[in-house]
Amino acid sequence: MTVHFSDRVGSRTLNPIAVAEREARAQGRTLARLNDSNPTRHGLSSAEVPWTYSAEPRGPRHARESLASYLTGLHGMEAGRVRDAAPVDPDDLYLLSSTSEAYSWLVKLLCDAGDAVLAPKPGYPLIESICGLECVDAIEYQLPFDGSWMIDVAGVEALLEGPDGGRIRALVVINPNNPSGSYVKPGERTRLVELCRDHGIALIADEVFFDYALEPFDGNARLAGERGVLTFALDGFSKMLAAPNAKVGWIQVSGPEEDVDEAKRRLDVIADDYLPMSDIIASRMDALLAVAGEQTALVLERVRDNLRRLHELLDADEHGLVSVLRAEGGWNVLLRFPSVIDENELVLRLIADHGLTGQPGYFFDMPSDGYLAISLLPEPDVFETQVRAVLDVVAAMIG
Repeated sequence: MTVHFSDRVGSRTLNPIAVAEREARAQGRTLARLNDSNPTRHGLSSAEVPWTYSAEPRGPRHARESLASYLTGLHGMEAGRVRDAAPVDPDDLYLLSSTSEAYSWLVKLLCDAGDAVLAPKPGYPLIESICGLECVDAIEYQLPFDGSWMIDVAGVEALLEGPDGGRIRALVVINPNNPSGSYVKPGERTRLVELCRDHGIALIADEVFFDYALEPFDGNARLAGERGVLTFALDGFSKMLAAPNAKVGWIQVSGPEEDVDEAKRRLDVIADDYLPMSDIIASRMDALLAVAGEQTALVLERVRDNLRRLHELLDADEHGLVSVLRAEGGWNVLLRFPSVIDENELVLRLIADHGLTGQPGYFFDMPSDGYLAISLLPEPDVFETQVRAVLDVVAAMIG
């Protein structure tokens, strides 16, 4: 079934001048422009910004080539088959300022006003917020917990075949999910790809936390490069470098050739309208990629050490009122406490007694009360102090 694209970026008939320009480029001819208003091509560049502005919608070519080379090696090592890893094509990459911007572009690409995308619950509220800004609905599908998290694939199928199915244009998966920390399992992936293909919808895979494995099951893999259905994989420096101030994100497009070609043609229009990534940022790509591996390793060591310490603290707690749900990957975990404690009251007590605030489970649409999300990033002594504060407040509120 053919993927639906938004009417916002529809087929545009080329005028005779555009047709002639395209034919000239195909013949290898370079055309001078009477209306060239790019000052960097006329000897007017600042010494602080010495590059000639090329206005490549997908981002500067050299930056995409560097990133493609890095991702080819990274994805190959993750798959355990470095020698036969499928290379990432620079022309399948779009550079942007963040994965949030990527979501916005993709909603524009796929959805008209009143359409919908499927998004996981529990999940981070960002997707719903961005969809709202685009006049599109985010319809939730469930991630139930039964000792581990799983995707309710049957529920996804029911939504696609239900009354809203005709306006659903994309399925969003977070791999691993935030805040549940659950990876997409191999069986889930196979079935979701089939459902997307059968219903003519795209797959959007947010994989910013992929490299931070905590307590994973076997067989998890990136969806980046998936060929079975039109797939947009999102990633960026915010998590890879633990640097949210390094505003670099990207979209990797893959899938059936016809769908990919049409998607990129339309994405180019969106990218061109919003202008490509700054050359100033792109000039740092090689240096940033050079430290990505060691930075990821540094963060991974911290979050794994803090998770081990968290288990020790919970096991040693005499009250035994707080547990941690299995987190397969990411930076955050969910604490579980007796649901008789009001989540708001717990956080208010933490604010009043310990100068701490946090995000209770209802922020992420957890199905019941009794959850608190905590980060595994703080320095070990700070992390332990924060965990002990939660344990003390829970014990006091039960007692």
